Amino acid sequence: MAEKKEFDNLNTGVLPTDIFEATNLDMKDILAPAAIKITPKDIYIGDKIARTLFVISYPRFLSQDWFTPVINLDKVYDISIMIHPVETELALRSFQKKVAEVQSQINERERKGFVRDPVLDIAYNDLEDLRDKLQQAQERLFDVGVYITVYANEKTELDKAESELKSILDAKLVYLKPAIFQQEQAYRSVLPLMTDELEVHYKLNSAPLSSIFPFVSFDLTSDKGILWGINRHNASLVLFDRFSMPNYNSVTFAVSGSGKSYTTKLEIIRTLMFDADVIVIDPENEYAFLAEATGGRFFNISLTSEHHINPFDLPAPRDDESGADVLRSNIIFLVGLFRIMLGGLTPEEDGIIDRAIAETYALKDISPDTDFTQLEPPLLSDFELVLSGMDGTESLLQRLEKYTRGTWSGFLNQPTNVDITKRFTVFSVRNMEDELKPVAVYIITHHIWTAIRKELRKRLLVVDEAWWMMKSEDTASFLFSLAKRGRKYFLGIATITQDVNDFLRSPYGLPILTNSSIQILLKQSPTTIDLVQQTFHLTDEEKYLLLESGVGEGLFFAGLKHVAIKIYASYTEDQIVSSDPAQMLAIAKAKKDLAEAQR
Repeated sequence: MAEKKEFDNLNTGVLPTDIFEATNLDMKDILAPAAIKITPKDIYIGDKIARTLFVISYPRFLSQDWFTPVINLDKVYDISIMIHPVETELALRSFQKKVAEVQSQINERERKGFVRDPVLDIAYNDLEDLRDKLQQAQERLFDVGVYITVYANEKTELDKAESELKSILDAKLVYLKPAIFQQEQAYRSVLPLMTDELEVHYKLNSAPLSSIFPFVSFDLTSDKGILWGINRHNASLVLFDRFSMPNYNSVTFAVSGSGKSYTTKLEIIRTLMFDADVIVIDPENEYAFLAEATGGRFFNISLTSEHHINPFDLPAPRDDESGADVLRSNIIFLVGLFRIMLGGLTPEEDGIIDRAIAETYALKDISPDTDFTQLEPPLLSDFELVLSGMDGTESLLQRLEKYTRGTWSGFLNQPTNVDITKRFTVFSVRNMEDELKPVAVYIITHHIWTAIRKELRKRLLVVDEAWWMMKSEDTASFLFSLAKRGRKYFLGIATITQDVNDFLRSPYGLPILTNSSIQILLKQSPTTIDLVQQTFHLTDEEKYLLLESGVGEGLFFAGLKHVAIKIYASYTEDQIVSSDPAQMLAIAKAKKDLAEAQR
């Protein structure tokens, strides 16, 4: 039977190997669409419609960036630029003939007494100039074909895309035309096969040809730094190092729920991997889990907390400063603090407070001439004692009493027991009363600044919901001084806020913004978008992009460059940084289940 079967196969011309090869799929079979339909003007590829257009005419001069709007157009399209060098010897022969023709036309018009034609004169001068440059090898001539294939889901969408593309180039006197009855050849010419089947060329010399350079998409890809996100236009990576900028500061503006804290947490995780310390002022306990996951320290600052900061602490003087400088600086800080605590000071009260602070330090043998590094600093109750012995301080003592013996006494009148030597430190003020939050943030920020000045290290200070600090002139002024002086101490300030109006209304809002090399704009509210557009000089397209952005989408500014960005995180990062309530409940439940299982 086996022999009979083999004989039958031979008779019919069908070999076993033929049957196997008929079912063997090649890579081109996998990549090819299910069906292709070609019409005079379009080509249907699977569920997409494509149309290829070519450039048929250029103006006399091409500006350097004329092709940039096409490259950066937010459409799905392919561009093929076919460049065929022309032999200079052949080009010169052609030029000699063309120059003779133009010269003949000019002479004929002169002979007949016609008015001089400027078009002919310009053409003659251009031809002569180009011929000279070709002879001197300063220029070369090329046959150039520019083909653009636009894709869409529907024909109306394709017509709209073609119209938009034509309007952009028409304004630059560059004209496009669809490849009628040649869509198949045109489409193959755009594919990355290095074949020019359309062969619609225009002669260009080297200078105008260089203006078609296609790699002009805006990007912020560096060889160092952290990954901020993905460029929404060309899918390139937005890699950037804030510590490579003239200053290391950033501001983030976004409405609630747009992903600003998520973005900041991602930066923190990635910054920690590059040997930098991170300190966060957290108004909503959003960074507690991140501190736990990364082995950082979390300090809960409240009236009932066990963590305290004594505002009278004095740092050890640096090599470039004296004890008198440190003492004077801290007295100025304390005057500002009491101005916030006591609801403002009259000029007389300001002078009394200044003198009382100096006497309070003197009570502990601390003066500009002493070495106070080993001395115990005074407390707020010591300041109250000094103030009670001075004339005209009754009003001040009444307002101060609640901080020393009243309801709020547990907050300030304690020695410092906070250590911020860890790589990652979070100060939370969520449980602090709203009246005291500006005071708490002011003290925390000054304590951080003192520690930063003590030892030079690469550090990032994150101030979330910074509009709390912008409410008071003293706290806003202090934040501005940090932003302005931080670079000297290798410090970057990341200022985050959802209330753009309150931030920019402050006299220190715009100066902080101008002292920030990086700005991140995520989704904006319609009520504030006009102010944001005016402040950042946005185009209408960028304005509407911010209004329509999803979570984690917006604009990323770094110096003079900016790109549309989409924030991405790995699965592990997402589990750590997410503040989505549903996701956090799921994580809490998983941890509880794991703990019960381990029991």
